[in-house]
Formats: sequence, C-alpha cells, structure tokens
Amino acid sequence: MDALVRLLQLLVLLLTLPLHLMALLGCWQPLCKSYFPYLMAVLADKTNRRMESKKRELFSHIKKIKGASGKIALLELGCGTGANFQFYPPGCRVTCLDPNPKFEKFLTKSMAANKHLQYERFVVAPGEDMHELADNSMDVVVCTLVLCSVQSPRKVLQEVRRVLRPGGVLFFLEHVAEPRGSWALMWQQVLEPTWKHIGDGCLLTRETWKDLEKAQFSNVQMERQPPPIKWLPVGPHIMGKAVK
Repeated sequence: MDALVRLLQLLVLLLTLPLHLMALLGCWQPLCKSYFPYLMAVLADKTNRRMESKKRELFSHIKKIKGASGKIALLELGCGTGANFQFYPPGCRVTCLDPNPKFEKFLTKSMAANKHLQYERFVVAPGEDMHELADNSMDVVVCTLVLCSVQSPRKVLQEVRRVLRPGGVLFFLEHVAEPRGSWALMWQQVLEPTWKHIGDGCLLTRETWKDLEKAQFSNVQMERQPPPIKWLPVGPHIMGKAVK
C-alpha cells in the first residue's frame, strides 16, 4: 500500500503543481494567510450547523467553572473567526489567540454579535509560545480544529497546562486520522501533502488523542464523532475535556 500511496501522491502533486511551486518559492504562504480567514468563515458556518448539538453539549460544562472573581477567564486557542462564541455562557472573559492577524476583523464582528461575552484582547502568537499569558491565569482553554495545524501539539499542550489554573479545563474538538489500515486513511495520506498547503498547515493524519493522553492532565475524557462534512478528507473527530 505504501507504494500505491506514493504513486497517488505524485499524481496529485502533478495535478496541483502550480500550488506546490508557489509554496516552494515562498509565494503561497502570504496568499494563504490572506484568503484562509474567508474560507474559514464559510466552513465555520457549515460546521456549526452540523455540529451545533455537540458543541452545545461540550461547552455547556463551561458555566460550572468559575474563578475567584465569579467570572470565567477563557482562552480560545486558534480562535479563527470566533465561530464558537455563540456557544459560550454569559460571564466569560474571552482572550483570543491566533498566529494569523488577518482574523481580527472577523473576531470584531463575532464579538459584536455576542454581547453576552466580555472581550479581553487578541494575541497574535502561535500556540507553542504563549509567553504573553501568565501562568495559572485561565479557568478554561478552548481548542477546536487547531492541533491539526500546529508545529508541535506536545508543546501547545504544555503551554495550555501552564496557563490553566489548577482545576482548570481544556475543552477540545479535533479531527484526527482515520483507522490504521483503512482505505480512508490511505486517501488521507495521498491528499495530505497538498491539503496542508490549502488548509494553512492542516495535517489529516495526526493521532491527536495520543498527544492528549500523554500531556499529563489529571483527567482526560473524550469520545469519537463521525466527520461532519462527508465530502472533505477530514476524518473523524475527538471531543472532550482535560483537567489540569
């Protein structure tokens, strides 16, 4: 099967050769950073419609986690367009973090539409380096469809544990690799070298549940969900929470 994967990868590469040449010459990344927020705005609406009940179920637990102030200090990691804001309970003080500054105008629009939240600030930084955020400063961290595209899930989760207060909770919803040995995984492997350029670094074959299990949280609960959009190569999702 490995030989077949390499052959099909080559065919896809030839079909998308201009994209790969632009990436090689350093032209693609700046273009991607500009168009990707618009793509995410469209996909986020579709995903929210399909995943609404699951997101409401997951984020309904946030209201039980209040800090000493009676408010909930919430960090959204890889916040994108702010598609999750509508699911957060009143009383959340939301800090947004994303490495792409082009998302800020979408965040401003989302915050204006969600007056039940208090918007703290937008931090432009990768999840592997959140030095602007203090230790033990967050009650909740939210991470949805982010760990697929970071450079190091292990380092991101280390930073999440650092900024969470003791007893704080990470809520996650991430797409992961299809089962090993399946034809679906083979197609993910075929498409991944091209998909990562289209999806701003998104990797289809990450086994993110392993990173969560190894991240030294005191308790990790997760369940698998089928892909919300069948025609995309994005695989099943894992959804759950991890307690510091």
